[in-house]
Amino acid sequence: MAYSNRGLRGGTFEEMVNLTNERYKNQGLAIVEKIPTPITPVAIDKESRTITLAYFEKKSTVDYIGAVQGIPICFDAKETRQKSFPINNIHRHQIEFMENFVKQQGIAFMLVNFATLDKCYFLPFEDLKPLWQAAQAGGKKSIPHEAFNQAYLVEQKGGYFRYLDTINTYLDNNRGE
Repeated sequence: MAYSNRGLRGGTFEEMVNLTNERYKNQGLAIVEKIPTPITPVAIDKESRTITLAYFEKKSTVDYIGAVQGIPICFDAKETRQKSFPINNIHRHQIEFMENFVKQQGIAFMLVNFATLDKCYFLPFEDLKPLWQAAQAGGKKSIPHEAFNQAYLVEQKGGYFRYLDTINTYLDNNRGE
């Protein structure tokens, strides 16, 4: 298994998503939980009581899973400091999980945060999958920020990512298909 001592990448973004999820839960709008990645600690700093080196026990699925007003959702939260999103940040097991989730009538997506541009997008699985497949076949290895659907720009307000509004836009755009 892979060893890691990189720390949490995208930690602040995930913290903001966690706060958003907590707010949605408190408002009775959704219940969305962070799925912990199972790790085995290898080295622990005894003074600070933090894990400094660990390996992943198994491949995880996605970062979050839950339900919004009776609709099952799952998503991964990714962040980049570039002006394009590297597709190699998405792993085969995540694509397979999201595909199976959609087959069960759920909504699978990614929240992609462009930190330096201060923009976050909802990327539905059906848009993600062909881009990922093309990259695996030797095509483009990243998605430029400009290629993201502007209708799926997630509003950021008061430190929260209002992705439920974007899910509603997505549902409105896909009714009757």
